Amino acid sequence: MNPAWALLRLASPQLPIGGYSYSQGLEMAVDNERVKNPDDARRWISDQLLLNLSRFEAPLLLAHCQAAADENWSELLILCESHRASRETRELHLESRQMGYSLQQLLNGLPELDAPARDFLDQCTEPHLALCWALAARAWGISPQDALAAWLWSWLENQLAVLMKTLPLGQQAAQRLTSELLPLLQQAQQDATRINPEHIGSAAFGLSLACMAHERQYSRLFRS
Repeated sequence: MNPAWALLRLASPQLPIGGYSYSQGLEMAVDNERVKNPDDARRWISDQLLLNLSRFEAPLLLAHCQAAADENWSELLILCESHRASRETRELHLESRQMGYSLQQLLNGLPELDAPARDFLDQCTEPHLALCWALAARAWGISPQDALAAWLWSWLENQLAVLMKTLPLGQQAAQRLTSELLPLLQQAQQDATRINPEHIGSAAFGLSLACMAHERQYSRLFRS
């Protein structure tokens, strides 16, 4: 079977986990006019990629995927706890929990999830997205690096979809922005792969503040 099918399946917006219900603070950034145009959007997304995702979220997800692929269940449990403790805001915690729960329900209904992974998942009382993403990659035979690439692409595609709904940004402008951001997406993956595990960490104060303010935003399209 063509391995691209599994990769496309994991990265697809049709994956029924509710990813497009969330903006990761970007809707708030548009509302308070930190992001007003494509240049602002490029700067916001670039900063998220290189200053946050590549330094913390992406290497943490990659570690989940590697532990699941290696059947290192004790390490995966430690990573799960680290991930749960790292959610700075209520919205980010609920987002990870809801999407993880939805992906868990999907995996439980599929034959590809093997017995060891199924047993581990059954023991998790509150599975989050990174864990279930790693187990989905294991179930569908996707390498940790490709699973990370799929996750980064899904994140970028979602951010662009948010912009098309909240800014006067058309589909062609979004595609131009994609072309400009793809080299940074590649850089984020490379940085996440090369970083020393002891140096994993980020302090994305702007993102945290945007997410906290979004909880009180009067009118909004997204859950975070």
